Amino acid sequence: MRILILTFGSRGDVQPYVALGAALRTRGHEVAVSTGRGFEAMIEAGGLAAVPLSVDVRGLLETPEIQGALHSFAGKVRAWRASRAMTRRLFDDMWEVARALRPDLMVYHPKAFVVPLLAKALGRVAVPSFLQPAYVPTAAFPNPVLPFAGLGSLGNRASYGLVGLLMRLGTRAVLRDWRRDRPEIARLGPWDPVEGHDPRGAGVLRLHAHSRHVVPTPPDWAARERVTGYWFTAPEDDWQPPEALSRFLAAGPPPVYFGFGSMPAADAGRMTRVVLDALAATGRRGLLATGWGGLEAGAQSQQVLAQQVLVIEAAPHSWLFPHCAAVVHHGGAGTTHEALRWGRPTIVCPVFGDQPFWGRRVQALGAGPAPLPQKRLTAAALAAALSAVRDPALVNHAAALGAALRAEPGVAAAVEALETLMAERSARSLAEP
Repeated sequence: MRILILTFGSRGDVQPYVALGAALRTRGHEVAVSTGRGFEAMIEAGGLAAVPLSVDVRGLLETPEIQGALHSFAGKVRAWRASRAMTRRLFDDMWEVARALRPDLMVYHPKAFVVPLLAKALGRVAVPSFLQPAYVPTAAFPNPVLPFAGLGSLGNRASYGLVGLLMRLGTRAVLRDWRRDRPEIARLGPWDPVEGHDPRGAGVLRLHAHSRHVVPTPPDWAARERVTGYWFTAPEDDWQPPEALSRFLAAGPPPVYFGFGSMPAADAGRMTRVVLDALAATGRRGLLATGWGGLEAGAQSQQVLAQQVLVIEAAPHSWLFPHCAAVVHHGGAGTTHEALRWGRPTIVCPVFGDQPFWGRRVQALGAGPAPLPQKRLTAAALAAALSAVRDPALVNHAAALGAALRAEPGVAAAVEALETLMAERSARSLAEP
């Protein structure tokens, strides 16, 4: 079976799909992954064909427009206006990729929301997949991208319609113009970006790549919603750390990991000073990962001894987190699941979007303290959280949760669901006169 996986965003939006693609490849399928530039090495290391789109995601995140969108509503409006040309270019890219590869099956992240339309034009199956429970309405909790812990059952369910409406309004004009210029697309009529597509008119399954132990499956979801567990990559046990990292880990008790992934900080210098001051106040060892700009490598305070802190750019989480005592991060779905996977107490310092939601879930599960928004983060608050994650009850809760996550099928369940879907379609085709 020829399979095309389409996603877009930062590493957290790509790596789970590489894990899915690699698992599909081991089952004998031909798999290509299409996403923004900069992830080709990771995709090809999974034995998959990399088909890059024209946008460099890291470069995009470093633009003033996107930097502003991360930290203010006005910035979000400016970024939306500036992104229309880029969005149209991505539509073109995805259409060209789909036409060139003509896969039997397309699996897509909702950021690649035009995929069901492309599948409709090509007569192919498109299966939506979600890394956050933010697209299928439920009365159990509000849409995770909204800053509310609860709105009551009616309000919770209505919040999904509100977010969906805002998403459609944000892309309606550019999508209308793009479709108008492509007759083969314009004639297709209405479609729903999160419904997927089956040429036979049947509803397709929808894959949810989060843990049911972190977010219990809502009782009002239909049978088509398949919660598989997170799509983890295999632990990189053979990864060789730099000598400085090996020496640091061996020189004392397990450190606390600090890393904000692909979230550039509004003031990386201030964030780094907050982290260093909190470490100095608690006497804990810290491992700072600069990532894509959340922390600064050159801002080490004189009050922090060299043996207490090590600054690195990055390291595989699946290798590093088991060597750490706790994990402090921005609250992306992937980093949250990875930290909990290894049973580590977790402190979430969210910036925007669904990150506060994951922080609240960590707290509710007893695996970490209340989330600490980066915008208001202080050394005193972070020091208090670092002290809190020493609590034996919290440490034990995190360890038990990690064992549960490691036992979930994850990508194996997703592969089985996709293969069953396509096998049933083939069987129906053979049975038809």
